[in-house]
Amino acid sequence: MSIEAIASASGAALAGSGSVREAKQAMDSEVFMQLLVTQLRNQDPSSPMDTTDMVAQTTQLAMMESLTQLTDGVGGLLTAQQSTQAAQLIGAAVTWTDASGTSRSGTVDSVSFGGAGPTLSVDGTDVPLSGITGASVPGPGATTA
Repeated sequence: MSIEAIASASGAALAGSGSVREAKQAMDSEVFMQLLVTQLRNQDPSSPMDTTDMVAQTTQLAMMESLTQLTDGVGGLLTAQQSTQAAQLIGAAVTWTDASGTSRSGTVDSVSFGGAGPTLSVDGTDVPLSGITGASVPGPGATTA
């Protein structure tokens, strides 16, 4: 009988195994379902899981999936709201604090979307929407140069 060697301390797999499965950092429905199935497989046959407990755990799974969908939806709404706010600032005079801590101001020329959120082009300088500290939108009938 031979015993396979264990990989180095930095490797988590046994020698000869095909792949290494990465640990999940968040509890999602897949992990929850695997835990439930494992619990059912390893339960004592003479004292099986109570039906009430099974229903409670299934309900928790459904609630977790609903909360995940709700969180995703709220994230989408936030992105849409930020995009709308950024687009409305085109032509507005804005102020922001640059990397050196100096308060600067200028007029928003354009907006680009992507990455960590909308980015405003203010007189040729890219400024994230989250960095804007003040804005003055021209009133009706005002003209911009």
